[in-house]
Amino acid sequence: MDRFDDWEAPEIEHGKLTRWNWMVQHPENLKLGVKTDIGAFTYINARYGVTLGDHVQIGSHCSIYSESTIDNKKGPVKIGRNARIGSHSLIMPGVEIGENSVIGAFSFVNRNIPADTLAYGVPVRIIKRI
Repeated sequence: MDRFDDWEAPEIEHGKLTRWNWMVQHPENLKLGVKTDIGAFTYINARYGVTLGDHVQIGSHCSIYSESTIDNKKGPVKIGRNARIGSHSLIMPGVEIGENSVIGAFSFVNRNIPADTLAYGVPVRIIKRI
């Protein structure tokens, strides 16, 4: 039995923890693919749009920002189908991560990552095609 056989979209309320202890601001601007897996204590700011493709996995303690008040950047974030984001990673506004890509833990993602790529670091750098 696949652990996602009984997957259902979670109930998401603005600024409140979900049943699995992750939070979204502006959930009306979040497009959540099926069978996604988001780790505890992850924060998603979807003010300008966040799209998570089907089968995306996001580790615990990650932050996804469509708006950054520190440097006044804003823009939609897109994470492609089957992408994996390691724990404690930060994804900045306007970034697109291609399908099947893997972002290593503790990464600062401030640029687009193509499909089928392994990337990690602070700031993120592409390591190899997978």
